[in-house]
Amino acid sequence: MLNIAMLPSPLDFSTSYLSTSTIVALCVFFGLLCSCIIVGHLLEENRWANESITALLLGLCSGVVVLLVTKFRSTKILIFSEDLFFLYLLPPIIFNAGFQDKKKQFFRNFITILLFGVLGTVISFCLISLGAFLLFTRIGITNLGIKDHLAIGAILSATDSVCTLQVLSQDETPLLYSIVFGEGVVNDATSIVLFNSVQTLNFSTMNAITALKLLGTFFYLFCTSTALGIILYADLLYDDEFFRHSTDREVALMMLMAYLSYMIAELLNLSGILTIFFCGIVMSHYTWHNVTGSSRTTTKHAFATISFIAETFIFLYVGMDAFDVDKWKTSKASIGTSVAVSSTLIALVLIGRAAFVFSIANITNCTKTRESAKIEFRSQFIIWWAGLMRGAVTIALSYNQFSKSEIASTEDSALMITSTIILVLFSTVVFGSITKPLIEAVKLRQSKPAISDSTDNQEDLRLLFLESNCSINQTNHHESQSRRRSSLSLMIRHPTTTVHYFWRKFDDKFMRPVFGGRGFIPAVPGSPPAEEEIS
Repeated sequence: MLNIAMLPSPLDFSTSYLSTSTIVALCVFFGLLCSCIIVGHLLEENRWANESITALLLGLCSGVVVLLVTKFRSTKILIFSEDLFFLYLLPPIIFNAGFQDKKKQFFRNFITILLFGVLGTVISFCLISLGAFLLFTRIGITNLGIKDHLAIGAILSATDSVCTLQVLSQDETPLLYSIVFGEGVVNDATSIVLFNSVQTLNFSTMNAITALKLLGTFFYLFCTSTALGIILYADLLYDDEFFRHSTDREVALMMLMAYLSYMIAELLNLSGILTIFFCGIVMSHYTWHNVTGSSRTTTKHAFATISFIAETFIFLYVGMDAFDVDKWKTSKASIGTSVAVSSTLIALVLIGRAAFVFSIANITNCTKTRESAKIEFRSQFIIWWAGLMRGAVTIALSYNQFSKSEIASTEDSALMITSTIILVLFSTVVFGSITKPLIEAVKLRQSKPAISDSTDNQEDLRLLFLESNCSINQTNHHESQSRRRSSLSLMIRHPTTTVHYFWRKFDDKFMRPVFGGRGFIPAVPGSPPAEEEIS
């Protein structure tokens, strides 16, 4: 009879493709993910906690436990991998944001979102870069070059509005939610485009031409990435007979093609975030309606689930990475210097955010005649607050810049990484925990929901632009001239709504018959009823 005591432990077996450390790391993270989901559900109604903070705090606690187990030695489980973040975690989050986006609200407020997300990010980038350049030398950090200071501006301009979006409601505050959500996505993409633009230029001879090259590179990357996301795969699965009886193949192809759009953009040195975001919007507008009802239900929940898991994994990862002892030892900075640098970064984020939020909001208010379309002051305050949190994008860009910096010294590079981690932890835990009570304090939930932009003047647009021919034949020349003047003034006062209305007419007449979509794909007998349109 075989003696069980003589049998080797399962952990003693080693293979070329699987190691004990990998199994332990995966077990830790999967267990923590389950804990985050359970604890986050239990704290769903808590005023001071949300799933992001829960995941971050659990990551911090796990980091402490790992340090105690390893006797304060560094281990690979605590190293933040930017490749893992940019290649596997960020794409499903951004794609789901575009796929689940309320397109009507997003494009109805498209100009405002672009002003906040693009122009506002550029303003914040300039102010933070200038502030870092002027203040860091006084603190004692003198080894950073111009490229490093510009990179700091791009890194700290990347917001993380997850905490605020978990509190806001699309139904109760549609205008505010649309602006915060849209600005957050466009802001992340703009920050990464700015960061990539900084990396491509040579700042050894800084002059006006270099600044123009930076601006040109930024607009080139931004426009080409957006265009690539719009034109790629709009006609995916248009042939309703090809995969009509295979839900698995339809869902698999949608996932793979979406990820392929991200990789193609990165291969062409464009912004994968912008590309996959607009690819998600276009796919939900056309492709989603060309598949069976079961595929629609599956994709809607599958994309949301994958995005939720990736988002929770990121906050866990950031929390555990904060206790990687190597970078804290490498910085060799005193507590006073570390606090000074971190406080400076936090102050620059506050000032840079306020500089463009309130100014752009008030400028856009001057162009709107209806009170319901204006952004009131308390909404401006929430928009400002929503952009104060910093997350994994900030840490990933910081690692990309300062772990490979050729200009900054090793100590200063490590100090910038640790200061960035402090900024992310402080903003997520402190600002994030106050978000829900703050929104309740300003009574945004009790405020009257914003009126849809199209409801007030949809009939006016139809009357002025589409039915004017009939009325012109029945009225005199003076009335027709007056109507045309009214049409022009309406277009000037409401450019976004006007463009949106005519785009819908163009889309229904030309785009949908070519690329498919709602109303152009016949229902399949026996197919489950589709859920409501992702609008």
